[in-house]
Amino acid sequence: MLHIPSRTSILPGVLVAAMGVVLALAVHALLPVLSPAVVAVAAGAALAALGGVRERLLPGLRLVSRPVLRVAIVLLGLRISVPEVLAMGWRTVAIVLVATGLTFALTPTAGRRLGVSPGTGLLIATGVSICGAAAIAAMRDGAGGDDEDAANALGVVVLYGSAAIIAVPLLAAWLGLSPAQLAVWTGAAVHEVAQVAAIGAATGVLAAAVTVKLGRVVLLAPIVALTARARPGTGRPPVVPLFVAGFLAMVALRGTGLVPESVTSAVPPITDLLMAAALFGLGTGIDVRRLLSGGRALLLGGLATGLIGAISLAGVVLLIP
Repeated sequence: MLHIPSRTSILPGVLVAAMGVVLALAVHALLPVLSPAVVAVAAGAALAALGGVRERLLPGLRLVSRPVLRVAIVLLGLRISVPEVLAMGWRTVAIVLVATGLTFALTPTAGRRLGVSPGTGLLIATGVSICGAAAIAAMRDGAGGDDEDAANALGVVVLYGSAAIIAVPLLAAWLGLSPAQLAVWTGAAVHEVAQVAAIGAATGVLAAAVTVKLGRVVLLAPIVALTARARPGTGRPPVVPLFVAGFLAMVALRGTGLVPESVTSAVPPITDLLMAAALFGLGTGIDVRRLLSGGRALLLGGLATGLIGAISLAGVVLLIP
């Protein structure tokens, strides 16, 4: 029989998650280069490392890291303007598709050779190739990954995505990339939307870089749905997860042009709040000492980050003037 936690049982965990969100927003206000999502994951991991995740917090933390997360992913669809994504041009679309597809396909294979668990390898591939923490969480729910795999993947993706905020502009300057090339490379290679925005704002290519990034986010739903259906098992293949269908429905709704601008402008901060709460909950499952001592997941994350960066950079140099 399904057990539904009472309001009393979820309250402590929800309140702690709310405090984590407030902290994430405060740090982001002081240091805009750090997105609320990244700070929330780090805060959750810090709480776990300090032994602060008590049994009474678990029901509330599970609530924010599952149902709340799914709502945030559904709302993420309203942030995507399909006409703007299609207006990127075939060269940019080709770079995004090739870099994303090859990284997603090759990373799990590399993970198996390194001895990384299949679940962790799949989630690192998803986070690096599509859209960081949100993609990891979506794939965990859609394709049956467990909390330990998700925590390992979150740790490495946040680490390398945050490093990209510094590394990408420096490398672009050293390579002499044009603003158009930098925008496409940033959007096609960097993990989180907020990290792309941070690089774009610092280098003057904000709108173009974020549009390219959202082109990758569009791939979240089909990749999660196809992976969920392809998982081996008995009986009938699973249908598309409900939250993935909701994400696609919101993308389609935004594409009709019927959604008022007041709604589309209100969605990003709401999504950021919900996502920060969910990622704080997921962050409490990260064992920092085990992650740093294990090494293999960190190495796989570095390889995957290097792979998508190299493929997209080659495409930019060859195709973008």
